[in-house]
Amino acid sequence: MNVTVTNLIPEAGVKLLRDAGLQVKMPAQDGCPERGEVLKQIAGADAVVTLLTDRVDDEFLDAAGPQLQIVANVAVGYNNIDVAACAARGVTVTNTPTVLTEATADLAFALILAATRRLGEGERLIRSGQEWQWGMFMMLGSGLQGKNLGIVGAGNIGLAVARRARAFGMNVWCYEPNEIPPEQVEALAITKVGFDELLRESDVISVHCPLTADTRHLIGAAQFEQMKPGAYLVNSARGPIVDEQALVQALESGRIAGAGLDVYENEPVVPESLRRLENVVLLPHLGSATVETRDAMAALAAQNVVNVVVKKTAPVTPVRG
Repeated sequence: MNVTVTNLIPEAGVKLLRDAGLQVKMPAQDGCPERGEVLKQIAGADAVVTLLTDRVDDEFLDAAGPQLQIVANVAVGYNNIDVAACAARGVTVTNTPTVLTEATADLAFALILAATRRLGEGERLIRSGQEWQWGMFMMLGSGLQGKNLGIVGAGNIGLAVARRARAFGMNVWCYEPNEIPPEQVEALAITKVGFDELLRESDVISVHCPLTADTRHLIGAAQFEQMKPGAYLVNSARGPIVDEQALVQALESGRIAGAGLDVYENEPVVPESLRRLENVVLLPHLGSATVETRDAMAALAAQNVVNVVVKKTAPVTPVRG
């Protein structure tokens, strides 16, 4: 049985696949292979391990062939996969939730701190070599204690961010269309509110919902107008959830005080209009980027493949579209 991995993944995943007796085809070096090259490599594969940079659609499935059994996505999100097209062909789709929860929540809260305390600006000042002198009014930011954190999407990562926020003395507000476990609501003193109320009342908004047709541009010009003057926006979920042009306008006008971004609307392109702003912290999609987490993600994706292709059992983390 053949497995094609579209890009390099940690050895923890590769070893698990090979130990199960699978033939593994994988690029020799890290990078983002051209679409045409990927389509050639997946031909005849019984399983394909994909990354969020891979678009899995009818063209992809045609290139793989009718023997394809599983697409194992090494990511918690699967907006890059046409799940319905896979289901129509009997192809299982899996993702890697839970194992990246804490790392991504750490990164999201790091962005909250960096944006509200102007850490990016401060580091750039030091690195520039400019003369500076401590002063009472130098680069004043905003404290978090007693402030309202609005979490958009209270899944595993959103709730992990809520735990961190409570440790910092913040009030936690959540917009989540689905049920939040009652024990979590009680333990974290969560106030569940509608989306409009969250926009109006939050001092910091942190985005953690999946990217779907309904959440694309969930936060745009109208939503920035509803936000508190001087509020902050953090997005570590998916870039297109936020209308990037509207965000630039809100930052330039001072409608909001700042933002922290780990994801972008047309990733990996980050527009110059964002890059030139001092009041936004910009990271290159580092949410799950710890050695431990990436090992765990690769191993979980590999285990999903082994379960489906070798053991003929249910995958650990199936996606149900």
